[in-house]
Amino acid sequence: MTAADLFTQDFGTLPALIAAQAAERPDATALIQGERRLTYAELDQLMDRVVASLRRDGIAPQTAIAVCALSSIEYVALFMGALRAGVAVAPLAPSSTPESLATMIADSAAPLFFLDQGVAKAMGSVLEGLASKLIALDGSDIGEAFEAWLAPVGAKPAPVEIQPDWPFNIIYSSGTTGGPKGIVQTHAMRWQHVGRAGAGGYGADAVTMVSTPLYSNTTLVSVIPTLAGGGAAVLMEKFDTQKFLELAEKHRATHAMLVPVQYRRLMEFADFDRYDLSSFQMKFSTSAPFAAALKADVLKRWPGGLVEYFGMTEGGGTFILAAHEYPDKLHTVGQPAPGHDIRLIDEDGQEVPVGEIGEVVGHSPAMMKGYHNQPGKTADAEWYDASGKRFIRTGDVGRFDEDGFLTLMDRKKDMIISGGFNIYPSDLEAVLTTHEAVAEAAVVGVPSDRWGETPVAVVVAKAGAELDPAALQDWANAQLGKTQRLAALTLTEVLPRSAIGKVLKRELRDQFAHLIKD
Repeated sequence: MTAADLFTQDFGTLPALIAAQAAERPDATALIQGERRLTYAELDQLMDRVVASLRRDGIAPQTAIAVCALSSIEYVALFMGALRAGVAVAPLAPSSTPESLATMIADSAAPLFFLDQGVAKAMGSVLEGLASKLIALDGSDIGEAFEAWLAPVGAKPAPVEIQPDWPFNIIYSSGTTGGPKGIVQTHAMRWQHVGRAGAGGYGADAVTMVSTPLYSNTTLVSVIPTLAGGGAAVLMEKFDTQKFLELAEKHRATHAMLVPVQYRRLMEFADFDRYDLSSFQMKFSTSAPFAAALKADVLKRWPGGLVEYFGMTEGGGTFILAAHEYPDKLHTVGQPAPGHDIRLIDEDGQEVPVGEIGEVVGHSPAMMKGYHNQPGKTADAEWYDASGKRFIRTGDVGRFDEDGFLTLMDRKKDMIISGGFNIYPSDLEAVLTTHEAVAEAAVVGVPSDRWGETPVAVVVAKAGAELDPAALQDWANAQLGKTQRLAALTLTEVLPRSAIGKVLKRELRDQFAHLIKD
């Protein structure tokens, strides 16, 4: 079946599309990493070797494997090959603490853990306690080398008939001490992302810059349509402003998915306007608040369209703002995507009238199956209307305007989004309050030009205890993941509270925003 035929089906799989691309355009480039290139034929063959290896090791369909490493050709090939085998992938963040990584690997029940030398070094002795077999994606001596693990060249395993409700991946929303939540996304959900390929212009001529990590849903919603459409993905191990621009110019990039802080760094780069970016057709953004002024600057100085997505990894509802089409709506996150039913509800779970503020809940064809092994948290994330229709709560508060565009007012929860990463204050507070001299701690996100938001801690010392704020900050940061680390810490005698005892974090944000000077 041709790739064009597969696209017309109600359900299909990404591995099948890659096989079709390999049959029709075997010499077309699929992946680029530095000076390395992998054609669709080579990617397809490498995926088959992964399938054969997983079967040899007794990894059955619907089992999960875990992977934690920098972006690479091997990473993508492993991911796609596992999917072809019907095996789910749990991509993990290298910035997580060693203990959190061990927790996530155990939660996924992954018999195989693929990693690189950097992750192995960061995890240290924690690796020794893992039940999973270690396989080194970078060929280092931290486990069996990936090439040695692979089945011989030419392996042709029998196909697996993948079912729509089988897990595609498990994305962990929080690699933190507070307990990560594994978001299970099915093949049916991801097929909806494949369907976006045409609308986003992800065709055979697409060249997509991949500068966000492969464990992020942000990245996958760009990589998936690129490979589905037969385009090329340019992989960056880490984002670097100048390197991004050099690669985009060199490869005549047509697409990019970036978080707002990356856009800010690019637009502030002194030599930005010297690079030829005329090949760009479309740029995308998600994961964090995107300032209207920054959107306007991107539209003015960077060729091609700009589309902002607002939604959750859990799915449920997505908003789309085609900024180049609606320059007067840059203060919004757009309108609901086609086929997405978005409602606003009050504290009692009742829908609010148009124009009033409420929590955003959504239903769509792309919804998580649930949180892995956490039915209680799954239930907490759900809302049902009077007809029994299932919606996912976003925890965000907003208001629709008369044209159906959503303006975000605030987050119902106190989650911090820093550099495109989600940080949960309760997790940081849990670490701080384990210190013998700390009585209470509150963590809030304050504005940051560099990160969008950054976490600041306000701490109350125990009676009679002496605390050095700088030393306490260093102590806490040593136990936190890189993306969680506190930007500032200050002491106070008492935390502001409401009449019912709730800490007034809005007051703390206003009071201590001055501590951050980018």
